[in-house]
Order: sequence, then C-alpha cells, then structure tokens
Amino acid sequence: MAGGRAGIPTGVHMLFEAEGRILLMRRAGTGFFDGLYSLPGGHVEAGESVTMAAQREALEELGVALPQGDLATVGVMHRLSDTNRIDFFVRPARWAGRPVIGEPDKCDDLAWFARDDLPDGVVPYIRRALLTPLAEPWVIEDGWPGPA
Repeated sequence: MAGGRAGIPTGVHMLFEAEGRILLMRRAGTGFFDGLYSLPGGHVEAGESVTMAAQREALEELGVALPQGDLATVGVMHRLSDTNRIDFFVRPARWAGRPVIGEPDKCDDLAWFARDDLPDGVVPYIRRALLTPLAEPWVIEDGWPGPA
C-alpha cells in the first residue's frame, strides 16, 4: 500500500456471443450472488493485465482458450458494492474450444441467452451492463449516491 492508499479491486467480465446470444453462468457455492446468472470472469490478480486475467478466467471457468489480441473492450463500470470496484467488460472475437462448466463448485448452469430475453435472476450490475443503451466502449458509474 503506497502512500497509505489501497488499490481498487479490479474485475474482468467476458461477453461470449454466438448466434445472437450471450453466454451466462449461474453462480453457486461462492457466497456472492449465488443463484444468479453472471458473465464469466473474475478478479484481476497481482501482476496480471486485464487481458491476462480474461485468458486465465476463460480457461479456468469455461475450458476455452482466448487468442492474444482478440479482446475488444465493451465498457468499464466503476461501482460501489461492498467496496469501491472497477470492472472491465470485454468481448472475445473468437475462442478455442467449446465452453463447459470448468468450476462446478462455483457454477451450476451455463446457458446462452438472447440479450432481449435474459433470465429473471441476473446479477444487477451485470444486467445493467448488458442492457446499457450507451455506445461502446461505454463508462458507467453504478451504486454511487446521487447529487445532494
């Protein structure tokens, strides 16, 4: 912690899209939004770039490999949750392998959904990102108090 300030936790979420559908995974056994659908992804670890984290998480969670240089930034969300957080939303142009549940202790369903037909149970900030009408790449602030 340099200068007495802690870093802001950073996450990466991946929008795998095929045939007009988005891949969502239902969280289970994590204690964080269990029972709700979310995008594949996770925390950016120390010494990792956003791209490196996306590649690692894609392999761990879905068993797919992301080629270097094939991620497009869709948007960034600065959100107030349990802490101050920054999440990057990226779209792989292609991937190697067929997505499967790679971590059954953290996920109990993997399914493709049309953006206009998302399931009822989606993590709220993920739903907001998926349904944003803003042009890409967008920036959203979520959960912060409004003007006084």
